[in-house]
Amino acid sequence: MNRALVCIPTYNERENIEPITQAVLKADSRVDILIVDDNSPDGTGQIADALAAKEPRIRVFHREKKEGLGRAYLAAFRWALAEPYTYILEMDADFSHDPRFLPLLLDAAEGGADLVLGSRYVTGGGTVNWGVGRQVISQGGSLYARTILGVDVRDLTGGFKCFHRRVLEAMDLDAVHSTGYAFQIELTYRTLRKGFTVREVPIVFEDRRVGHSKMNKKIFLEALGMVWKLRFTV
Repeated sequence: MNRALVCIPTYNERENIEPITQAVLKADSRVDILIVDDNSPDGTGQIADALAAKEPRIRVFHREKKEGLGRAYLAAFRWALAEPYTYILEMDADFSHDPRFLPLLLDAAEGGADLVLGSRYVTGGGTVNWGVGRQVISQGGSLYARTILGVDVRDLTGGFKCFHRRVLEAMDLDAVHSTGYAFQIELTYRTLRKGFTVREVPIVFEDRRVGHSKMNKKIFLEALGMVWKLRFTV
């Protein structure tokens, strides 16, 4: 059976890390988990180590400092490619990506898609507990990126993804420099430019249950500028 690795970056997620890992393990027997902790001062990394000591399907990768979501995922991808995983997934630690959708992403990947996106903006997808302003920013950001890049992906900023390993093996990971929303846009665009197939499946995105969002103005502005750079350099 092809195995899958769910990569979960963490920074100060002590309230979420145990419940999210247990929910992921229960959601699909095909998956293992890699927790990538950026030296969380709240002790998330130590909690992750304790979980891994009790559960062989959980592994932990400790990084020295916080460098952004993109750096954490790239470290996770390199770790995963050194192991015999066929599918490599991105997933948030805060339950905004509901583990119940994992089988849907994996089934689509096993059906032949090179990259499967959990999409808020296709039929059946949506958001919960979002204000009007956040919906406008999110959908407007995806439309902005989609228009400039000339692609037909509806949810370019989404971070619930399943890659076949051949996509990441073909990609120059050292050339990826963006972090937050821009990182998600960049990975999908690079996948398309390599000629791989991208499929969107509907998910419902729910705002985090506990803790604080990592989204900020710097991340948003980075995404606005990175789209133009991608358009003319990739």
